[in-house]
Amino acid sequence: MPTADSLVIIPTYNEKENIEQIIRAVLGMEQPFHILIIDDGSPDGTASIVKRLMQEAFPQRLFLINRSGKQGLGTAYITGFKWALEHDYSYIFEMDADFSHDPKDLPRLYDAVAKENAGVAVGSRYVSGVNVVNWPMGRVLMSYFASKYVRLITGIPVHDTTAGFVCYNRAVLEAIDLDAIRFKGYAFQIEMKYTAHLLGFRVAEVPVIFVNRQLGTSKMSGGIFSEALFGVMSLRWRAITGKIKRKQ
Repeated sequence: MPTADSLVIIPTYNEKENIEQIIRAVLGMEQPFHILIIDDGSPDGTASIVKRLMQEAFPQRLFLINRSGKQGLGTAYITGFKWALEHDYSYIFEMDADFSHDPKDLPRLYDAVAKENAGVAVGSRYVSGVNVVNWPMGRVLMSYFASKYVRLITGIPVHDTTAGFVCYNRAVLEAIDLDAIRFKGYAFQIEMKYTAHLLGFRVAEVPVIFVNRQLGTSKMSGGIFSEALFGVMSLRWRAITGKIKRKQ
């Protein structure tokens, strides 16, 4: 089906303030991208906005999966990854709806995978210092040192392991047993990068500037960080015991 080789997956929950603008920004770029929105039953009408844009502005470029209720970021991306593989996309992106990830950086992530042979490209906040705008200092420090902690425990050579702005080569997603991915929050981001690394794929970091959302409400919680911090030990143990394997 695709006339583009790239699919941008955007999970949403109550993003009516941002969703039309982010869709128009991505699909208005010179490089052709498609978008898959995965909406977890937003009561604010996010999905209705997407449906209108699908019909009026972006047929065959914008797609929607509606899910009932909040099922977690990780399960949303797993659903999107499977859809992307079924529809023959070569490069699959993770991206937030709230403009914390700049659509203009999408081609840079694409180039790192398509032209520079990385298996995974991470839009990294920490590979060249701390490039975060308008976050409270406590949140910056928590995120920064969480990634330092992950590097210490796992040995993965990535500075921003919790980053949610990512491009995958389809070969990586085909090699990972997506049904075996356990985590739903920030630990999902760590688990995906760590698994790709263990399977022998190169994880490249592309420096980006992360800007805190201007509209809508953050979905961040202390529980998400707790999952990441405590989940890392179980990930390391699974790696040591040989339980993280290439999909057969």
